[in-house]
Amino acid sequence: MNGGVIHTAQEEAADVRSAALAPEAAGWRLDRALAAAIPTLSRERLKALVSAGAVEVDGRMERDPARKMKGGEAVSVAIPPARPAEAVSQDIPLEIRFEDDHLLVVDKPAGLVVHPAAGNLDGTLVNALLHHCAGRLSGIGGVARPGIVHRIDKDTSGLLVVAKTDRAHTGLAAQFAKHSIGRRYLAVVSGLPVPPAGRIETNLARSEQNRQKIAVVHPPRGKHAITHYKLLEPLVKASLVECRLETGRTHQVRVHMAHIGHPLVGDPVYGQGRLAEVCKRLGFHRQALHAAQLKFEHPISKDILSFESPAPADIQQLLTALREA
Repeated sequence: MNGGVIHTAQEEAADVRSAALAPEAAGWRLDRALAAAIPTLSRERLKALVSAGAVEVDGRMERDPARKMKGGEAVSVAIPPARPAEAVSQDIPLEIRFEDDHLLVVDKPAGLVVHPAAGNLDGTLVNALLHHCAGRLSGIGGVARPGIVHRIDKDTSGLLVVAKTDRAHTGLAAQFAKHSIGRRYLAVVSGLPVPPAGRIETNLARSEQNRQKIAVVHPPRGKHAITHYKLLEPLVKASLVECRLETGRTHQVRVHMAHIGHPLVGDPVYGQGRLAEVCKRLGFHRQALHAAQLKFEHPISKDILSFESPAPADIQQLLTALREA
């Protein structure tokens, strides 16, 4: 690159992308114009690269992502190699339902934490994906890591989508923000919901009494949350219900079903000990919740992808016991 840039060994290994800004980019911020010209990188990533001095406009380094463009400028971006992720790679078996160069869909078993955190620094889905995708992650925000755009609780099983590239991560995150991704859960709840179908709409926030719990709160506190439920099958002192999410808040299904008086069977936080004898006899020690369907637009190909996952063996065993109880 020109403009007095000192070449380091890392910069020599950088991937340099060049493009000409479109005439209609006149008046746009540099980061916006770059995102239109180089769509494989997210706008946030490009903004960071501009600030780091990795972008030239008409042969001169530009560090201000807010600089207004005239349109038609020649731009180049030096993308350094993605840094290794802090999490370690671990050979943990995964059930991959779909994978291409941009994303993958995983059917997560109950008991597997999604992301490393205090108390679970390894043995997580991210550790497993770093091993599975070794050498095939282009970097999310400059780091060679899988892009976690949504999560399901450790003891919830089922489907989730993970980005492998910056562009896929941005596109999927935008769909989640617009609530356009279809998510259907199967839940075994205590009692019989009346009416058999309905819409639950509340605000949710961390409980002030117990920071490990999520509580229904009054606006303006909390985040807006909407769950649609439908009775699928009455059971003995319980029901199999379908829950469709408009929003995706922490513990949303668990809190919403408890809020209407029908907590999930086996839920150690919100279940209030309902049907404890059946759970103990079966050795069922988790909330009876399974992410059974995931539907979204592929952020690159624009194809509509839809995946379904049947209830796992432990929930099937629970259903059988509750039909015969």
